[in-house]
Amino acid sequence: MLNVPSQSFPGPSSQQRVASGGRSKVPLKQGRSLMDWIRLTKSGKDLTGLKGRLIEVTEEELKKHNKKDDCWICIRGFVYNVSPYMEYHPGGEDELMRAAGSDGTDLFDQVHRWVNYESMLKECLVGRMAMKPALPKGMLPQSQVTDTLAKEGPSSPSYDWFQTDSLVTIVIYTKQKDINLDSVIVDHRDDSFRAETVIKDYSYLVHVALSHEIQEDFSVLVVENVGKIEIVLKKKENTSWKRLGHPLENHNAFIPKKDTGLFYRKCQLVSKEDVTHDTKLFCLMLPPSTHLQVPAGQHVYLKLPITGTEIVKPYTPVSDSLFSEFKEPVLPNNIYIYFLIKIYPAGFFTPELDQLQIGDYVSVSNPEGNFIISQLQELEDLFLLAAGTGFTPMVKVLNYALTNIPSLRKVKLMFFNKTEDDIIWRSQLEKLAFKDKRFEVEFVLSAPTSEWNGKQGYISPALLSEFLKRSSDTSKVLICLCGPTPFTEQGMKMLHDLNFSKDEIHSFTA
Repeated sequence: MLNVPSQSFPGPSSQQRVASGGRSKVPLKQGRSLMDWIRLTKSGKDLTGLKGRLIEVTEEELKKHNKKDDCWICIRGFVYNVSPYMEYHPGGEDELMRAAGSDGTDLFDQVHRWVNYESMLKECLVGRMAMKPALPKGMLPQSQVTDTLAKEGPSSPSYDWFQTDSLVTIVIYTKQKDINLDSVIVDHRDDSFRAETVIKDYSYLVHVALSHEIQEDFSVLVVENVGKIEIVLKKKENTSWKRLGHPLENHNAFIPKKDTGLFYRKCQLVSKEDVTHDTKLFCLMLPPSTHLQVPAGQHVYLKLPITGTEIVKPYTPVSDSLFSEFKEPVLPNNIYIYFLIKIYPAGFFTPELDQLQIGDYVSVSNPEGNFIISQLQELEDLFLLAAGTGFTPMVKVLNYALTNIPSLRKVKLMFFNKTEDDIIWRSQLEKLAFKDKRFEVEFVLSAPTSEWNGKQGYISPALLSEFLKRSSDTSKVLICLCGPTPFTEQGMKMLHDLNFSKDEIHSFTA
């Protein structure tokens, strides 16, 4: 039977779904929760076996520690004894053992890139990896290998700067035509200025300690047809600058995005309102010294200190309503980020988030995700399959398609929930369907009351084959799906069985 069983969907502890690689969780023993792990790290127990010493670890030494009761793993040059963490790892012991006695950075990035491992494993730190001896003649050092790889991707950008009496303008030449305001992220803290430009799967960074003080606000302009970005800074004093500033970490670097660390800024909670009985709309305000616009279909990470440990969770920003995208913005750069978040009373992160008061701060990362907005170009039929808070990535995708794709004939959303009370923004969805004849919505409930007259059950081939009807035999189609892992996995299999190609499907998975 292809229907998802009731005990696994909706999952009792399902989390918001985002656009990154999926993984499976295993049941943990009693007393092996995240809170239990944090308590253990604060107990004073020696978790490294080295009695507080930090050592330099050679490759030969690392390879020796490859058993469950003696397991060392290297992540980004630091070695951790993860044996004490084995029983606390949500992905299970086998997943950790894949990297036992070796450099697990690539494996970590595939599954856990967003996890704040430095904080989680700080009491397990054994030491640094020893520097490798000089390479034999003829071999490329790693930096040159990275440069060679970068040359296989887009052309490396460059930057320049010029000034007037009152302004400093930094110009980034991306050498790409598909650049917009989503492509560049700017942060100014104290004298540190950081501008990251995302170009396909690469990141270009301008990162300097400015030679003089500037005012808090600045402007970002993009000349799309030539791929030029201009960042205009206001001087605090009308003096001539002899130089822009001193280079900081990774300044002028152009590297694969997967090799860059996550960068955070503190955002202020400005409002919080109920949407359903267990889901709330959070509004965070960016600092005035930040320019950040999250592209449709991408997510960010929220970071909170909980009992002395920084905990990170991924969430997909939404609009403040389904109709806000249709209005002319009051300001050219929106300073607010909105999140629809389900509060799990027995959870670890969301209750803490819910306890925040207006005016408190949450750290927000740069955007991540593999959804490419160009997938929507020349699209005729867009089908959205969402379960629970899997609806969140659909909000901006839906709005973007209806407002920016002239070829679009129809957008259909099939929204799976347990009860009517669980349906997020039901009235807004129904109003949108009434106002825009291209949009249709169908609600499917797994545990409805006897008064419910709509569709019932779980995702199934019968439901999908009826729902996924092209406007013509040759129409260009995209199907997006998002929800708890069983929902997404079953949905993907059903879509392939219905002969939709990989290029016609995008899944936002946990």
